[in-house]
Amino acid sequence: MSQDLEALYQARLRRYVTALNNGKPDRVPIRPFAAEFTGRHAGYTCQQLTQHYPDAFEAMVRCSEDYDWDAVPASMVYVWTGITDAATIRYYGVPGVDVPPNNGFQYREPPEDAAFMREDEYDRLIDDPVAFLYEVWLPRATRRIAAAGEPVTFRHNVALVSAAMAMSEYFNAFGPHVARLRSEAGIPGAISGIFKAPFDIIGDKLRGYVGLTMDMFTQPGKVLKACEALMPHLYWLAAATADPSSQLPIGYWMHRGCVPFVRPDQFASHYWPTVKPLIEELWRNGHQTMFYAEGNWDAHLDAFRELPDRSIVYHIDRGTPLLTHRTLHDKFALSGGVNNVTLAMGTPEQVRQEVRTLIETIGRDGGYIMDASAIMQNDTSPENMRALVEATREFGSYDEPDVCPAPLRVAPATVTRTPGVPATTGHQPGVCVSWEERRTELQGPIEGSEELAQRVWEAADSAGATFIWQMLVSF
Repeated sequence: MSQDLEALYQARLRRYVTALNNGKPDRVPIRPFAAEFTGRHAGYTCQQLTQHYPDAFEAMVRCSEDYDWDAVPASMVYVWTGITDAATIRYYGVPGVDVPPNNGFQYREPPEDAAFMREDEYDRLIDDPVAFLYEVWLPRATRRIAAAGEPVTFRHNVALVSAAMAMSEYFNAFGPHVARLRSEAGIPGAISGIFKAPFDIIGDKLRGYVGLTMDMFTQPGKVLKACEALMPHLYWLAAATADPSSQLPIGYWMHRGCVPFVRPDQFASHYWPTVKPLIEELWRNGHQTMFYAEGNWDAHLDAFRELPDRSIVYHIDRGTPLLTHRTLHDKFALSGGVNNVTLAMGTPEQVRQEVRTLIETIGRDGGYIMDASAIMQNDTSPENMRALVEATREFGSYDEPDVCPAPLRVAPATVTRTPGVPATTGHQPGVCVSWEERRTELQGPIEGSEELAQRVWEAADSAGATFIWQMLVSF
């Protein structure tokens, strides 16, 4: 890596982290959540990006070299269908297989009568989320994996082993890819880790939106208990995947917890009480969270003000930028706001005007990160991307930048338990088969070091927890 690229990397990282912490850097940082757009720029189809992750990585490197961006996610084409196809997942439409090769991958929610979790199965989920996911959810969400009590076939075994091996391959490929972004393009990462709300998980992957909506009328108490049962596990996944240096925020992808998907009283009774304690605990443990507020969350901005200063970065999609700025900007950094329709169908001059307006209104005091409202797919034109970058550089300089960013929280060596979260039932977070259970299976005493045997067992077992929770949350 050249000294010039390393200096560029450090300048970009300093600029980005200063803005994340609601400070004023030398200029507005650009952090595009560019997904299929990278393929359009680099000459790859959506099928290549999703079915062959090295192409998605290469496309991001090329864009990072060709555009003056300040931070990027390692890959916003986040689903590698090598994993989902190996597991025989039912709910994806794969480019080139199920949909045209230059369409983005599709999520296919099952009909209400074929939801992956039935309306009378809340107690089973509440009693043991890990066992429920392995025994009930995964078999229903796939075509080959057998449910508990069903015959275990050759294809069942192959699906589980192949999917787990594919996930390991994919995750292990990110380290070299991130290093390449730094050494070849001088660009830092934008986020690290993943979090989703318990309520959204039930609506996205378990009951489906229609089923969850009905359950909120017929059995809201069960829904709340299920959200509470998921809380410790989703916190564990977020903390386990967070940036150990505490510089980059955890990505929190917000789906159906806002008006009009739920009523304000349902947000207050179910959604927010099972999210707020987790965000607060992540912050206590040194980790900021990026609220990627898909849709319009204007009705809930006052609730977000309850969180500690700087604990989140709030991304504006369909919400009102000025209202968001007035309500949140004294506490949190903001990002986004450039209309994706303008980026797809507008002129470069229209993009320039939107960028200038955002900088001169919500970005005038710092603590603002330039980005589109939503993830950029392959309808964003390269000409409009160039206009976004050039306009941000033209209008986004600050006369009196902060000398250095506010100090970050430092993550402790161990993750603490989450106060206020109900006691975990069934398997503990990050555990499939506990050492205590494994110990009872062994015949006779351990003649050597039991501490070593336990440590090795728990490290291997945690991979099983990582697999099932990543399948649920990320894939």
